[in-house]
Amino acid sequence: MAITGAAELLATWEAGLAEAPTGRALLLHRTARPDVEAATLPVLPVGEREADLFALRRALFGERMQVRLECTACGADMEFDLDAGEFARSLGKTGTPGEPVVRVEQDGWDVRFRLPGVADLTAAARAADPRAALLARCLVSAERDGAAVAAGDLPVPVQRRIAEAVEAADPGADVTLNVGCPECGAATRAELDIASYLWTELDAWARDLLLDIHLLATSYGWSEPEILALSPLRRRYYLELCADV
Repeated sequence: MAITGAAELLATWEAGLAEAPTGRALLLHRTARPDVEAATLPVLPVGEREADLFALRRALFGERMQVRLECTACGADMEFDLDAGEFARSLGKTGTPGEPVVRVEQDGWDVRFRLPGVADLTAAARAADPRAALLARCLVSAERDGAAVAAGDLPVPVQRRIAEAVEAADPGADVTLNVGCPECGAATRAELDIASYLWTELDAWARDLLLDIHLLATSYGWSEPEILALSPLRRRYYLELCADV
């Protein structure tokens, strides 16, 4: 992955200010995967997107992630560091490029199901029955003893097997933390939304950078492109000189 320059990151941040969380996540994914057509990104398996965003986060801000949770049992604040690289590796294989379909064979059933993408989850969430909508969207084929069966006629045990197969094929789609509270010892489960986490970091970085640009432009009369062309180390040195004046 090529690390995006400061000007491009600022443009991504500016575009994301007017977007909902789903739109911001898509912008971040475009930044992470400039090699993939924009229309393709929403249909990639969710775990593949999560892996891409973890890789982007590590490239931009390093391995160490600070996480804060509230204990669901006693309400205590819990703060801890997470190694982004180690955590991403612990998720195992995320997605199967070129083979985004799982197959379930059980008691005469032969079912093929496409790994859901973000577009599938978003569309299903709008339906009255999200689970049924997702099943209908991603079902490739279903047969019982050679006869075709509709998504709505799949029995619960088969649906459960499909869910298990999808989870095994795309483990990174559900990134969940399980943290023991140092105060009461109770365990708290929480989803780690890497898109939201990364956007929060990008927002803080962009606002800090714009302040630096303002200070350097005021002191030296340089334009924004000229300031962004400087390396972070040289910008920091000039800012220290401004503070000494």
